Formats: sequence, structure tokens, C-alpha cells
Amino acid sequence: MLKGLLSFQGRYRILHLTWFAFFLTFVDWFNFSPFASTIGKELNLSDPQIKTLLICNLALTIPARIIIGMLLDKFGPKITFSALLIFSIVPCFATAVSQNFGQLVIARLLMGIVGAGFVVGIRMVSEWFPPKEIGIAEGIYGGWGNFGAFGAEFALPMLALATAFIGGGQTNWRLTIALTGIISAVYGLIYFRNALDTPEGKTYRRPKRSGGMEVTSPKSFYAMILSNFGLIFALGLLTWRLAQPNIGFINTEQMFVVWLLLGGLFGFQTFKAWQINKEMLEGRKTYTPAERFQFRQVGLLELCYVVSFGSELAAVSMLPGFFENTFNLDHVTAATIAATYPFMNLISRPSGGLISDKLGSRKWTMTLLCVGIGAGYLLAFSINSSWSIPAAIAATMFSAYFAQAGCGATYGIVPLIKKEITGQISGNVGAYGNFGGVVYLTLFSLTNAATLFQTMAVCALICAALCAFFLKEPQGSFAAHFDEEIVGPVANFEISPQMGENNPIVK
Repeated sequence: MLKGLLSFQGRYRILHLTWFAFFLTFVDWFNFSPFASTIGKELNLSDPQIKTLLICNLALTIPARIIIGMLLDKFGPKITFSALLIFSIVPCFATAVSQNFGQLVIARLLMGIVGAGFVVGIRMVSEWFPPKEIGIAEGIYGGWGNFGAFGAEFALPMLALATAFIGGGQTNWRLTIALTGIISAVYGLIYFRNALDTPEGKTYRRPKRSGGMEVTSPKSFYAMILSNFGLIFALGLLTWRLAQPNIGFINTEQMFVVWLLLGGLFGFQTFKAWQINKEMLEGRKTYTPAERFQFRQVGLLELCYVVSFGSELAAVSMLPGFFENTFNLDHVTAATIAATYPFMNLISRPSGGLISDKLGSRKWTMTLLCVGIGAGYLLAFSINSSWSIPAAIAATMFSAYFAQAGCGATYGIVPLIKKEITGQISGNVGAYGNFGGVVYLTLFSLTNAATLFQTMAVCALICAALCAFFLKEPQGSFAAHFDEEIVGPVANFEISPQMGENNPIVK
């Protein structure tokens, strides 16, 4: 595969175009955290307000990943990714011109939409690479794209420092953040002109129905509704945080109004899901074994992404301030050290996908990596001012490796569940990464870094146990051809009364 990567031809060209698009969305998404303390001092923000802005940065990515997943399945990745990159200029400019906390809240909420770009590339890469290479291909896409978080934390403070003479201050964070949006919008036009949704002669498979996910059994339907409620809960949690007296963005009455609107959104979402699936729920429609999949498997992957990507989001957001306060560093030095965490994406996420491809079991790869995530955060939990900075960096990179490899292993499974709704499944799983980020950062805003690391460790170990007992190996996990060339399904299927235990379709 290395020779292909260096050739920049065919599917590898699409992979390079797509991971760089994702890279830019992550530079945009994380362009606030390296300047958090500087912005806080300039705009007289309190510490709770700064922590709340980190949560706002993640919040709208939750519904955005669901919506973009649906748009992706309908319109294709080329149009969807291009539009998202062009849109990124709006929240970047809104952040750059903000003068107070309220304006920053709106700007960072809008930036959360840009953070949903990840799911687009998952579908694009799955269209161009066969199942036996899907783990490493998705890992390269995700890992090199996630490297944008490193680019933001490492390069942006230095760029702001280098252009300080223009703004007349110590750093020019406003110009730097605005530039990230301009570059992304220009690349959006480049991506639209050069990317293709599928290889020549391959059909882009779209869902038969739009507006919600089509599932194949009543149990899966109710599991999906429960999953949807979890995402609404995360938004309600953020609303509660914004209404706290030390934040003061909204009052209690406004909080209840938002909760009521979120309840209405959940009701509408449930109604649309019922419309899509009512024939199945009423027993008027049945699915062949090749059409069936278990939403329970999607739910387990959502949990895996909570403990992997959710913890990564929390760590990347809080580590600059953690190092600054723990070791009494200036913000540029602290951000540079904290960038060692996202730096690991360059190798860790691809290696997670590669291990998933080579180990011969995507289930046990996922289980073992979750154990590693737990061990990594237990190590980070013990970091304090008595540690040397190199030792703290080593502990940070250790925890980063397993969290990011877990992301790669998760998305080594996601595209194999049901091809035509890969965008929606990717959106759901990806949204739960943001769910994890919101919950973890809310906990951090109420407690401290040690409690956060300890909680993330325990959640990862619980997830490992659940994967060991309940996660199933997808059928066709290591096939040598594209799914349209495979005889038989490429998904996890539920057992019907007509299917015996020894049926090769059931694994």
C-alpha cells in the first residue's frame, strides 16, 4: 500500500485529497484551544467561561454529524465535503471578530458544524477501498486528518506570534483564525473540481428512504430511539451548563425553553424514524437475511467512539491549559507540548486500522485497544507538578496512542455494517464521539483534570468488557474485493427463525 500512497494515482489520489480536506476542518475546529488563555485575558473571560467555550465547540457537531450523514448518503461526499469546507469561513470569521463571551459562544457553536466533516470522508474512502484494506485506509484518512488538531495547537500559536506586528499586540490570534477559514474555503473549491464519489463503473448506493435510518427489526428500532435520546441529552447538558450563575449566558427560564425545544426535536426525530420503519414495525415488511443488520452493533461502536474519540476531544481541548497550570508555562510553550497528543494521530490511528486488518479479528482488536485506553488514562491521572516535563509528555503520548488507535479500529468496522447507510451510521457513531467530548468536558468544568482522566479510564475499561462479550465480527471483514463483487452480505445480521446456528451468514 505504501507504493500506492506515494503514487498519488487512482484511489490513493482520492485518499490524499480527502484526508487533507479533513485535516483543514480539524485545524478550523481546534483553532480556539491554543489561544484560549490569551483570548480569555483579552476579553476578560472567567475560567468557567473559557471551559464552557470548549464545550460549545463540540456541541452542534452532535446533530450536525447526523444531518450531514443523511446529506452525504443522498448527495455524495464530493458535494457535501466541498460545501462544508466553504462554510467554514463563516465561524472562523465570526470567532476572529468576536468582542465578548456571547459572540464567542455563537461562533464556536457554528464551528461545531465544521467538526462534522469527518463522516464524509469515511463514506468516500469506503467507496474506493476494498474490505481487506478498509481498516488501514480509514486509519490513514482519520489519522492524517486528525493531525489537523496538532497543526492547530503547534503551528497556529507560532503564526500568531509571527504576525503580531500587524495587530500591535503580543499575538495576532484574530488574523490567524481568520486565515484558517480562508484556506479551507479555497480548498473546498479545489476538492469539488478534483474529487469523484466512486471509481469509474461503480454505482454510488443511496438509501431507499430519506429522513431517518431504516432498521430491520423492532429491537433495532427501539435501540435507535434510545441512541437518539442520548444525543439530545448531551445538548440538554450543555444548555444546563450555559445557564449556571458563573456562566450567565442564558437564564433558567431560557434553559427550560431550550429543553422544551430539544424535547420537540426528539419527538420529531422519533416520528420521522417511525415513518421510515412503520411497515416493519406493523409486520407488513420483512427483510431478507442479506438485508438485515443489528443496531445493537452500532450502539457498541458508539460507545467505543465515546471512550476513544470522545476522550481525545476532551484531552486535546484541555491539555494546553493543563500543562500551562501544572508546570507554570507560558501559553505558547504549553500549547506546543500539548500538541504531542494530537501529533500521535499521524501513526496511531492508521496503526489501529492496520492492526484491525492484520490481526484477523476486528472485535478483539477493539477490545484490546479499549483496555489500552483505560491504562493510558490511569497513567495520565497520576501526572502532577513533581513530574518532569519529558515524563509527562511520554505519558500523554502513551494515552494518545491507544485512544487514537481505538478511533481507527472503530471505523475499520463502521463501513462494513450496511453500505447504503454508511453515512448515517458514520454520523451516529461520530456524533457519540462528540457526546463523549461534551460529557467529559462538562465533568472537567465542574471538577479537575485528575477526575477527568480517572473517569475516562473507567469508561474505557467498561467498554472493553462489553466489546469482549457482545461485539460481533462483521461478515466479509477481510474480503479481497469491493462489496459489489462479493457474493453475500457484508454486515452483521440478526438471526431469523429460518436461520440455523450453523448458517455461514451468522457470525
